[in-house]
Amino acid sequence: MVSSTSGGAAPDGGARHRLRAWLLEGLTDIAKRQPGPHAEPEGAHQGRPWWRVMCLTGLDYFSTLGYQPGIAALAAGLLSPLATVVLVVVTLVGALPVYRRVAGESPHGQGSIAMLERLLTFWKGKLFVLTLLGFAATDFLITITLSAADATAHLVENPHLTATLRGHEVVVTLILVGMLGAVFLKGFTEAIGIAVALVAAYLLLNAVVVTVGLWHVFTAPHVIPDWSQALVAERGSPLAMVGVALVIFPKLALGLSGFETGVAVMPHIEGKPGDTEERPAGRVQGARKLLTTAAVIMSVFLITSSFITTLLIPQRAFEPGGEANGRALAYLAHEYLGSAFGSVYDASTIAILWFAGASAMAGLLNLMPRYLPRYGMAPHWARAVRPMVLVFIAIAFLVTWLFKADVDAQGGAYATGVLVLITSAAIAVTIAARRARQRGWTIGFGAISLIFLYTTAVNVIERPDGVKIGACFIAGIMAVSLLSRVARAFELRVTSVTFDALAERFVRDTAHRRIRFIANKPERRDLAEYREKQHQIRGDNDIPPADDIIFVEVTVADPSEFESELRVCGEVVHGRYRVLTLQSATIPNALAALLLRVRDLTGQRPHIYFEWTEGHPLAHFLRFFLFGQGEVAPVTREVLREAEPDRGRRPHVHVG
Repeated sequence: MVSSTSGGAAPDGGARHRLRAWLLEGLTDIAKRQPGPHAEPEGAHQGRPWWRVMCLTGLDYFSTLGYQPGIAALAAGLLSPLATVVLVVVTLVGALPVYRRVAGESPHGQGSIAMLERLLTFWKGKLFVLTLLGFAATDFLITITLSAADATAHLVENPHLTATLRGHEVVVTLILVGMLGAVFLKGFTEAIGIAVALVAAYLLLNAVVVTVGLWHVFTAPHVIPDWSQALVAERGSPLAMVGVALVIFPKLALGLSGFETGVAVMPHIEGKPGDTEERPAGRVQGARKLLTTAAVIMSVFLITSSFITTLLIPQRAFEPGGEANGRALAYLAHEYLGSAFGSVYDASTIAILWFAGASAMAGLLNLMPRYLPRYGMAPHWARAVRPMVLVFIAIAFLVTWLFKADVDAQGGAYATGVLVLITSAAIAVTIAARRARQRGWTIGFGAISLIFLYTTAVNVIERPDGVKIGACFIAGIMAVSLLSRVARAFELRVTSVTFDALAERFVRDTAHRRIRFIANKPERRDLAEYREKQHQIRGDNDIPPADDIIFVEVTVADPSEFESELRVCGEVVHGRYRVLTLQSATIPNALAALLLRVRDLTGQRPHIYFEWTEGHPLAHFLRFFLFGQGEVAPVTREVLREAEPDRGRRPHVHVG
């Protein structure tokens, strides 16, 4: 019976092991590439030409042509072309210079978040970064769900599929999101070749539609006069039109969506032969070409598409449920180029909208593992690609279900995420220019920051659902992060331990005797402090006077950091007391790492002596969690217990 049971269980255990290995494939290598003290140097950067990577970010940016003209028509009506011109001006004069600067300041794809992270320290910095990550998650995840929902809209509105798919929008969108997740689970990290084909085909088809639309506009004698007369009757003077266009502009903010993604995919851009990871000048130059070229191409298409859709499509068709809602250019493709061309256009639009989630997913997978695991605010497996893909796809399923795959309903959340990130980028480059004493750039970026602050505020006031959804993402990230930090509080959390020459000599001198350390909280550091501490510890623990004792003192640096290197320095104070000094994010974890390192160097199990700390245990745990201190003795012992399961090899902890 025993052998039969064992034989039956083995395949299940093997299957579970294979599943775990598949999910966590590459985890070690990914961890080594994370920024921080435990990172290993990267080899030569293998990238792609900037124009090919532009197609990867173009999956997100250019695909907005699928729904942006319709959104502009709903928001601005007959004034849509002028409002779009305002959007283009803000794009080329505002967002583009900002992100060209961001590319230079943060060339590894972290974007403005990395720039702002350096401005704030301790917990306020971590919480601020988590807030921005919440908006970034809103931006990228809604990119996935909104793009898939709009791809579904193009499927449903296709004359050949309307009868079959009408009423099943949520199911179709979930299938598209699931297919995107399956691509990443298969091992997809970048599909730039596919992106190039999709973007080239999509832009070519759009150029055909726009050209035909412009031909119809300029050859029909009544179209432009009718539009201009209706516009004057509705808005009055040109000055009033400009004023209204400026007010309406925030509703068109989705047209700015590609810049954050453009920075996020920077690690894929090839550099020059002399580039290093610290100074990747070639990559930065390529990223700036990418951002500029994409912005110019998109600006041309935004203006022309807005112009022809406004003049050629009846306003009622843009309303929810209308034939042009969320698919204005597709409507024109069917109307003026026939059902066959329209279906080809639909297929291209559906493909790029579906695959637009790929650039967003790449951005998420590049951004989140750079921060959360480093802060201790995500499980260790969060550095692996496949588990994170499953998490992101599950959230995308939930968002799709909550919004019922409605493009218009998700527009507010998408715009909020986009605008918050662009505003934070504008503020970050303003601060960077000010610190560099660049007066002209400081004034210019400051003005751009004010424009985006205004735009974000208007968007939040008019569409508060966007900030509510962003707040849900922020609350979720913070809750999960803090719970993860609590769950991982007793990890060793030290990446390496090194000794200076004197510290190494102290350890070597005691290696053939019983190694005893006294944990001391440095205060006055005068002769009396060390004499009284030694007398007390010897008396409480019956340590013979002849036995050597070494004091250990840990200074807490930034308690909000999770992992750190440990540099152990030796010194002799008052001519007689040997002291090892360390600096770390937490005292207990540093002491545990020191003890284990001494054990490995000497082959002996060292002893460490503590005093009990007065006070409530819960208050002490909170002090440890937030400030790296608290009740040190029991926490040190717990860290050692988790790090070394074998009691026969675990260093001794004494408390008196």
